[in-house]
Amino acid sequence: MTPADLSAALLGILANLQASAALGDGILPTEIAIERPKNRDHGDWATNVAMQLAGKFGMNPRAFAEVLAPEISALEGVEKVDIAGPGFINITLSAGQAGVLAKTILAAGAAYGRGTNLAGLKMNLEFVSANPTGPIHIGGARWAAVGDSLARIFEAQGATVTREYYFNDHGAQIDRFANSLLASALGEPAPEDGYGGAYIHEIAARVLAETAIDVVKLPRDEAQEFFRANGVELMFQEIRQELHDFGVDFDVYFHENSLYESKAVERAIARLRELGHIFEEDGATWLRSSTFGDDRDRVVIKSDGEAAYIAGDLAYYLDKRERGFDRCIYMLGADHHGYVPRMMALCAAYGDEPGVNLEILIGQMVNLMRDGEPMRMSKRAGTVVTMQDLVEAVGKDAARYALTRSSINSNIDIDLEQLSKKSNDNPVFYVQYAHARTAQVAKNAASLGVDLSEFEPSLLEHLSEGELLAKLNDLPRVLAQAAEFREPHRVARYLEEVAGAYHRWYDNCRVTPLSGAAPETVHRTRLWLNNAAGQVLKNGLDLLGVDAPERM
Repeated sequence: MTPADLSAALLGILANLQASAALGDGILPTEIAIERPKNRDHGDWATNVAMQLAGKFGMNPRAFAEVLAPEISALEGVEKVDIAGPGFINITLSAGQAGVLAKTILAAGAAYGRGTNLAGLKMNLEFVSANPTGPIHIGGARWAAVGDSLARIFEAQGATVTREYYFNDHGAQIDRFANSLLASALGEPAPEDGYGGAYIHEIAARVLAETAIDVVKLPRDEAQEFFRANGVELMFQEIRQELHDFGVDFDVYFHENSLYESKAVERAIARLRELGHIFEEDGATWLRSSTFGDDRDRVVIKSDGEAAYIAGDLAYYLDKRERGFDRCIYMLGADHHGYVPRMMALCAAYGDEPGVNLEILIGQMVNLMRDGEPMRMSKRAGTVVTMQDLVEAVGKDAARYALTRSSINSNIDIDLEQLSKKSNDNPVFYVQYAHARTAQVAKNAASLGVDLSEFEPSLLEHLSEGELLAKLNDLPRVLAQAAEFREPHRVARYLEEVAGAYHRWYDNCRVTPLSGAAPETVHRTRLWLNNAAGQVLKNGLDLLGVDAPERM
């Protein structure tokens, strides 16, 4: 019996009691909260419905709970109901009822844990969006892992999700990149405001090799434009490949420059002008963003006729909404924190609802450690530690898991030595090993004649079996909350709890009979539970973009 089942049953009980005049005419809720007791000795589930509703029916909570308790006890699968304190209702399920979950999980397979909370929503999730002027740094890697996991979780709740990468190919940083490539090709030092590192020399050499152009014979401005056109594309090819190798592929690569070439910026300003939010002052064009909570109005077109950075943001957000997205989620680094008010202001200026049509998630810094010391420089990038450095050090799975298992609101230190260990101190190994163990147990069981031909859930009565079933039952709730709060780290931490419960169960309950003994019903029933645990671990790892190995 799931929390949703209990909630529905309690609503039915309240309606029946009201119809029989056992309760007055108070207004009944549409949903009743069901939670796990902090102390499992208090039962499988608990509700404070009596404390919430008693006053509406002119009763004290304890008396209200005493009216409900006999009705709950009569529900099929409920073993015991206790009233605690001022009116908490604790519910204990029968072993058989709890054990049925194992069969339910295997019947659902990969669909177990999924929900419909976001069904019908069309979501645009933009993440990474690193400038195509160098390899993806470790902060971008965090967004790649978190963003892709979040997209998978949204989809698991029924949303239609478009993963989008905003390709910053308009502006001064591209000019500096092109000038850096040209300097490398000519054997000159890197410009003071340019980019350094081995990758600059690699890209410059590739451009020369693949085009067979003698840049020395070109005028300086033509040579720079040549490297702008060819170097940016090669750099972006590398970025796409790095992301693909990291298990992240985007549905849309949106070019910033297209907003200017297509006149989308001009159309966005015209739209805001029609709405009365654009004004002219000191030869410049302004957005009256202070009307919508920004700390000041913003220049959109500067007095020299050049577009300010926010002009592209205005056009890009409008473009997303015109493509039909209900919710546009931007994932930005900590250095963009001050940018949030103006983004929310432009959302409101279009008549949309900040926080609903537009959401902005801010992620904190990542520090890589080795032997207790921070890694400060990448040989290839020259100035920063890159995603490729991390993957080469520990592998894709460990990298993605480590970057996803902490809240984006906190800085994280990633210890490369710990992530390389094959021990329980390494979280990703701990979870993956639990899944591999379920596969090995199933393989050993098959060799000894233990199959799924019998299932008697009442035999799953060991304390460790109750603990494991309780954890497996939580996956739908965890996924729903991870989607609601935009926190995929909840899934990782949950999987670690499942792995712990599984390892404890493995130590206490045999799936295979002792040597020479024939398999019994209890062994076959436990195989169902073993396989259900494996399914839950796999479902959760899939949502994090991490493999679920069958051997380690």
